Amino acid sequence: MKTIGLIGGMSYESSIHYYERINNGVNAICGGLNCAKMIIYNVNFEDIRKLMLNNEWDKIGVELASIAKTLENAGADYIVIATNTMHKLANYIESKINIPLIHIADCVADKCKENEVLNVGLLGTGYTMREDFLKDRLKQNGLTVSIPNSENEINEIDRIIFDELCKGEINDSSRDYYIEVINNMKKQSNIKGVILGCTEIEMLISQKDLDIPVFDTTQSHIDSIIDYSLEKKLLLKR
Repeated sequence: MKTIGLIGGMSYESSIHYYERINNGVNAICGGLNCAKMIIYNVNFEDIRKLMLNNEWDKIGVELASIAKTLENAGADYIVIATNTMHKLANYIESKINIPLIHIADCVADKCKENEVLNVGLLGTGYTMREDFLKDRLKQNGLTVSIPNSENEINEIDRIIFDELCKGEINDSSRDYYIEVINNMKKQSNIKGVILGCTEIEMLISQKDLDIPVFDTTQSHIDSIIDYSLEKKLLLKR
């Protein structure tokens, strides 16, 4: 069994899901008292969020790369960033370590392709929707990716993530809003599925809420992490 090096805390709500589901998944396959070999570094997201708001991504990159190196030196075989938005820095982080990084976009793209859904909508933080770091990686995997057309929709989706979901707050009105946005994307961009491109959105939206396939980055990431940790898949450093 390989050792997972997990960078968590962004937010701790989603990191709890990673810890629990990775261990449950390993145990379901291996039985007995088996659980994952995992080293976790939980950051203080308040500090990271302040740097995000000040657009000091270089400082975040240096900090997360240092954490990844710490996990490598502690014996991790892979690095996992338990959040979508910080994959903005994935290439930089991986350039500073000697072990692979399991990229969340590759994992969810595999799920889309397995289900033959190639035209997808993407919801996430404002960074994830407006910038190209996740969209380009998905496109490299053969997907066509759309985001909401309205800047107001993007802003409200982002607000709900940081002001509600990251604090564990679930509101029916926010769920209804997300569903409305997705339905708008179906009409405007003819999407055939939707990627929940933030590790907290699965707390609000699930397959029962929609009539098109839902691809959750959190669970897709976790499924691949389990496969790599049990050596059912091999991952080479890029």
